[in-house]
Amino acid sequence: MARPIALIVEDNREYTMIATRLLENEGFEVVAAGDGETGIAQARARRPEVILLDLSLPGIDGFEVCRRIREFSDAYVIMVTGRTDEVDRVVGLTVGADDYVTKPFSARELAARVAAMRRRPRVSGPSDNLEFNGLSIDTNAREVRLDGRVLDLTKIEFDLLTKLASEPRRVFARQQLLDAVWGADWYGDDHVVDVHMGNLRKKLGESGSNPRFIHTVRGVGFRFEATS
Repeated sequence: MARPIALIVEDNREYTMIATRLLENEGFEVVAAGDGETGIAQARARRPEVILLDLSLPGIDGFEVCRRIREFSDAYVIMVTGRTDEVDRVVGLTVGADDYVTKPFSARELAARVAAMRRRPRVSGPSDNLEFNGLSIDTNAREVRLDGRVLDLTKIEFDLLTKLASEPRRVFARQQLLDAVWGADWYGDDHVVDVHMGNLRKKLGESGSNPRFIHTVRGVGFRFEATS
């Protein structure tokens, strides 16, 4: 059985070696990249389950790397930084990072975060296909079509869409979506929901002022309602 892949994007060889040993002990095949552009290319080519991403990289920084990776991947992204100020943490999470650790990190700390990722559930959607105003969701094949065109959704984007569409007009709080898609034992900032929801909306061709399917309920969360 093939081992899951972990990607380390880090320009410090010492930390790369430490993280490699920790992740290999957790059963991962480890791929390393020393800069952001290489990290993005490796994420696209190897499709890792978890990405350990340093904030301070040569060239493009970890924030931009995370934002670009989030356009095609929902891997569990852990930001690594030697800076502990709140601004870095908030900005990191609003570009789609799931969590962060500060240097030096312990084996126990990293293992706990990886274990939380691997417990993320797959949403159990309805058994029948869902059809809404040109949008078709095949829950068995995990395929979404919009006006006959197949959409390239990540796992999390599909799970969010299915969760919302399974109960049209119901308002889901961010925490409810976190529990359903990431798992009740997941811990982190709920901004991650907005990042994935934003990417999903782009793929659905939605504008913020006139959404076709996903509506924001200010101060609460999101609801699904197909509009003509």
